Amino acid sequence: MLYADGDKLVFRFDDHLLWIEPWGENAFRVRATKLAYMPTEDWALSSKPQTGKLNIEIPADKEKEACITNGKIKAVVTKRGKVTIYDSKGTKLLEEYARHRRDPTDPKCSALEVEARELRPILGGDFHLTMRFESLDSKEKIFGMGQYQQPSLNLKGSDVELAHRNSQASVPFALSSLGYGFLWNNPGIGRAVLGTNTMSFEAYSSKALDYWVVAGDTPAEIEEAYASVTGYAPMMPEYGLGFWQCKLRYWNQQQLLDVAREYKRRNVPIDVIVIDFFHWKHQGEWKFDPKCWPDPDTMVKELKELKIELMVSVWPTVETASENYPEMLERGLLIRHDRGLRIAMQCDGDITHFDATNPEARKFIWEKAKKNYYDKGIKIFWLDEAEPEYSIYDFDIYRYHAGSNMQIGNTFPKEYARAFYEGMQAEGQTNIVNLLRCAWAGSQKYGALVWSGDIASSWGSFRNQLSAGLNMGLAGIPWWTTDIGGFHGGNPDDPAFRELFTRWFQWGTFCPVMRLHGDREPKPEGQPTAPGADNEIWSYGEEVYEICKRYILIREELRDYTRGLMKEAHEKGTPVIRTLFYEFPNDRRAWEVETEYLYGSRYLVAPVLEAGQRKISVYLPSGASWKLWGEGGKIHEGGQEIEVDCPIESTPVFVRV
Repeated sequence: MLYADGDKLVFRFDDHLLWIEPWGENAFRVRATKLAYMPTEDWALSSKPQTGKLNIEIPADKEKEACITNGKIKAVVTKRGKVTIYDSKGTKLLEEYARHRRDPTDPKCSALEVEARELRPILGGDFHLTMRFESLDSKEKIFGMGQYQQPSLNLKGSDVELAHRNSQASVPFALSSLGYGFLWNNPGIGRAVLGTNTMSFEAYSSKALDYWVVAGDTPAEIEEAYASVTGYAPMMPEYGLGFWQCKLRYWNQQQLLDVAREYKRRNVPIDVIVIDFFHWKHQGEWKFDPKCWPDPDTMVKELKELKIELMVSVWPTVETASENYPEMLERGLLIRHDRGLRIAMQCDGDITHFDATNPEARKFIWEKAKKNYYDKGIKIFWLDEAEPEYSIYDFDIYRYHAGSNMQIGNTFPKEYARAFYEGMQAEGQTNIVNLLRCAWAGSQKYGALVWSGDIASSWGSFRNQLSAGLNMGLAGIPWWTTDIGGFHGGNPDDPAFRELFTRWFQWGTFCPVMRLHGDREPKPEGQPTAPGADNEIWSYGEEVYEICKRYILIREELRDYTRGLMKEAHEKGTPVIRTLFYEFPNDRRAWEVETEYLYGSRYLVAPVLEAGQRKISVYLPSGASWKLWGEGGKIHEGGQEIEVDCPIESTPVFVRV
């Protein structure tokens, strides 16, 4: 049965209910379930913008198909419920992959018995959900989907896990070269297979199919439409535009102040310095250990006088020895466990997590943080999820939230950020930054600055971060950063690591946030929380120091420009770092290039990604002229590849003329 219900096109057959409704200009939200009702959660879709011209056509002949049109997008539904989506030119964007004999008139009628929308019942009352689409063009390119540790920018042909791990962030919005954007609006843990024969999206436990699709003539149009339904990042505060100093870890007040004073003595601009984990006595107390941090008020006051903001790491973990554990347990503010002891993981103690989906738990955490951090002048927080993969896979701690399944496991990173966003908003602060290991669709509106986790200090890892950052931007998370130099290992006295560090530092200058971090060698054996070796820019020798200082000054020179990029992200959802095709969609070659990118619309960056490389080939997109930064007045026309020198002192950056 096909019929219109208000602005929705509805299909009903037996226990299967399908809704297609307009959700913003040129976009549809598609939902399906086998429950007796359609679930009401909107998940990542925080707003429903007004639509353009809407038209629903229901045929008098029940053997014919119905269609719904919203501006540039059109969905056609057959009498047996198969959905195909077109753009305004009649080009097919998405077609469900169905192989069965329930509609003999379908040219793809088959004895295979494969459903396009498969809702398989599981214990607990929910469904194992699989959505299948035809792969309409083997040359299609797909970008976005979040942060994955792999070098490929184009994800067509990839098998992508929809789950969060340390250094992996599932943000399931895909941007296609065919002219559509697709949000898998389901926070269930699952899988996406973007194959060349079929494409499928899977949730291991869900109550309904839910996705959002938009048609657009350019990547920018698609990206801006996506931001309009999932939310915009706040305006980046001024302190987010410059250089951030961090290491694992500054273990006491004197050490931190000595570093801050030395930067100022050397006249090296620094906006933020970070106190990492274990500045507390027990996890779950959210305050400084007075033994190592005897006078936080005076410390913050001196940093403010030096014009340096202080960031503190705030873990969501609660140790059984914490002074807050008994009260949080009694009030139901901790996550539940479905078996065994109330321990989610062990990291210098037996710990569990506060329940970030519980408003009362978010309020409790904020009140502690407000008293011990915010009221002391600390306005910027590092909300480390503390190895989220252990929580999901080893202990199934998220199960209780949806009966006997893991339906909302992937929303936890967003809820962590929300706890501090709500608290700071209540204090009148609007420019909010929360540094997070992971994010989900919509996290950007809670001030989520995502960093790429505990990655290796290696050239291969460095290469992966370029794709990770660009795809995160396309997935709707414009604030992104990485540990300059990588996290695991790296000896500042090792010449080979110094080269990697230098190239990483140069690239980090042209990232949304420029942040130095790492667990440097050597460090004491068997002490995972012990401070690593020094990680300040003067720790790498005089030659590296001078290069780093120069690039920090370049970052300062770009401050006004960077502020403008953050304004675009805030107002339109525009990525800060952009693929070449984002700015030059009509240049076919721009869709192929994966080792260059644009910092905003003006600067083309070609990071040096290999040891010993001193020359590099750079493709300059057509439709603009380019000048090598520092080369003088020589102009290069776009649409060509040129070879340029890349001595260790600099990485190639071209300015759009």
